Amino acid sequence: MKLVAATGNAHKLREFREILKGFEIVSEREAGYLGEVEETGETFAENARLKAYAVCKATGLPALADDSGLCVDALGGAPGVYSARYSGGGDAENRALLLERLAGEEARGAHFACAVCLVFPDGRELSAEGRSYGTILREERGTGGFGYDPLFYSQELGKTFAEASEAEKNSVSHRGRALRALGELL
Repeated sequence: MKLVAATGNAHKLREFREILKGFEIVSEREAGYLGEVEETGETFAENARLKAYAVCKATGLPALADDSGLCVDALGGAPGVYSARYSGGGDAENRALLLERLAGEEARGAHFACAVCLVFPDGRELSAEGRSYGTILREERGTGGFGYDPLFYSQELGKTFAEASEAEKNSVSHRGRALRALGELL
């Protein structure tokens, strides 16, 4: 089955392909989609659905989208759906703002959440969610991954996502769990 990954994020595209090995996954650019979907949803699931429907409609192919982010307990779940645009800058600025907002905070529990949605041209829709729990460190560790990975210490792995190999991260990550759950539905 050929699916269009409704994302412009090369890291996510690589994870989609690695986790859903039984499917041919093409980028939205490869499928001819050059637009950008505004994420106006209030939840990860709403944003994933918006992206999947838009890309499916534009390409005529089944479209797979995700929305994910970091939810920090001490910040009331923030940055949440605003994770990618938390600071208005890039990944490094987002991490710096997170550390600033957690300065002096002892309770640093957090989880990554991911919602995935697969929309077919006939209107059928499948969705799934996944979470990964950990804590936010006081300083970055590791050089792999992207986003908040250098600050997110996975209790299951005993290291940050940025210190983990791709296979290790995918085995316990929020996106890995959501995509495997979707794969079971398929």
